[in-house]
Amino acid sequence: MTSSSATTRKALSKIACNRLQKELVEWQVNPPTGFKHKVTDNLQRWVIEVIGAPGTLYANEIYQLQVDFPEHYPMEAPQVIFLHPAPLHPHIYSNGHICLDILYDSWSPAMTVSSVCISILSMLSSSPAKQRPEDNDRYVKNCRNGRSPKETRWWFHDDKV
Repeated sequence: MTSSSATTRKALSKIACNRLQKELVEWQVNPPTGFKHKVTDNLQRWVIEVIGAPGTLYANEIYQLQVDFPEHYPMEAPQVIFLHPAPLHPHIYSNGHICLDILYDSWSPAMTVSSVCISILSMLSSSPAKQRPEDNDRYVKNCRNGRSPKETRWWFHDDKV
């Protein structure tokens, strides 16, 4: 959630809290390669450092993901955005919103924060060019005032990058 909508966020359910605590312990024991969880006392919002994979356009570049968990996680997908500055990528908008099907229509409760992070790093790593989506300016303009990427009707048409 963006900062403007964070105050309206509902508390996590008991199931969500238990699941996130389990994922956090797993992360501490076996963190995914290329990621660092920035420890805070807020279980509902994680900030994760992403380090670009060697041999890719993003090698050794560092970005930050913000993961906001809804009340009914994992039955409902978390909101995942890049904090400023977002990487230049054909599926990442300058406001940090990510066009990736597993964050929306293809979400499954079997997915974890680690699996989402690995998918995002894979998406970055497969990009042949650093560029914004063609509709970046229009999309970002329409997302002003803290609109969530989960309110967008995404069109998943390009699985090459």
